[in-house]
Amino acid sequence: MSARHRQTAFNKTFAPKQSCDAVTVVDSGIASGGGQRNSKMSVAGLTSLSRSGILAFRSSAGLVAVRYAQTAAAPAAQPRIKKFQVYRWDPDTPGDKPRMQTYEIDLNTCGPMVLDALIKIKNEMDSTLTFRRSCREGICGSCAMNINGGNTLACLNKIDTNISKPSKIYPLPHMYVVKDLVPDMSNFYAQYKSIEPYLKKKDESKEGKEQYLQTVEDRQKLDGLYECILCACCSTSCPSYWWNGDKYLGPAVLMQAYRWMIDSRDEFTEERLSKLQDPFSLYRCHTIMNCTKTCPKGLNPGKAIAEIKKMMATYKEKKAAAI
Repeated sequence: MSARHRQTAFNKTFAPKQSCDAVTVVDSGIASGGGQRNSKMSVAGLTSLSRSGILAFRSSAGLVAVRYAQTAAAPAAQPRIKKFQVYRWDPDTPGDKPRMQTYEIDLNTCGPMVLDALIKIKNEMDSTLTFRRSCREGICGSCAMNINGGNTLACLNKIDTNISKPSKIYPLPHMYVVKDLVPDMSNFYAQYKSIEPYLKKKDESKEGKEQYLQTVEDRQKLDGLYECILCACCSTSCPSYWWNGDKYLGPAVLMQAYRWMIDSRDEFTEERLSKLQDPFSLYRCHTIMNCTKTCPKGLNPGKAIAEIKKMMATYKEKKAAAI
């Protein structure tokens, strides 16, 4: 069969169809004289195949045709302009006062989270906007801020798609501000350091020589405590911490104190309790429970504080009986 006759038969076989399934054909035609495969294909044939949604090419097995899906460009989406009102303050600018600055973003060109919007603003609109961020998946706690009235992580908070209502973004409340959305965490970290958040042993002669083992049951007691990422959302949502932040340790630090108190491998539980006996460190908690409501990790600092209070009562009774 001549190349022209083979092409005509090929075009008839692969006329346009509704199906988008892949179709493969092998050209087995061999020239009768020399036994050489004829690899020529007319330009008109290729054009016809292309218009039919078919690609044709030659492989080691012969002539191959593949029907592919024909698609059209999606219609352009209507812009969804969302306003973001962001707290701004630069201490390095003389006379600068705190203000709210408005930015407009098309939600069609932005990721779903508030952190995506902030990154877009910084990268494309205003490089002076300052905020903390790192992991973008709720692990590091860096992007904690107040969004629409609640403390949360910007990387876990979805943008409100109601474009008629602006999103308001502030730094964590009742903390000194370094710049824009960056709070000063110095006092918070100093309080965390004060509880000595690590295992303490009275006999350290075996330290580094063997593992400190614990039962599965003892390990399970730490669930709901060790997951804290120290974002300070809970502490800065607590009215008691607002007014007594210099003396009251706050929900986040107290929950971590409890985490080490109940660790079966730690031998300084009573000493840890003793450090909390003053009127402020522990007892400024009035079970308002804002901490539990706002925690982006779903933890319960209020319950941990209540457990410390019960342990403290037992400790005081034991101490009084020993006198």
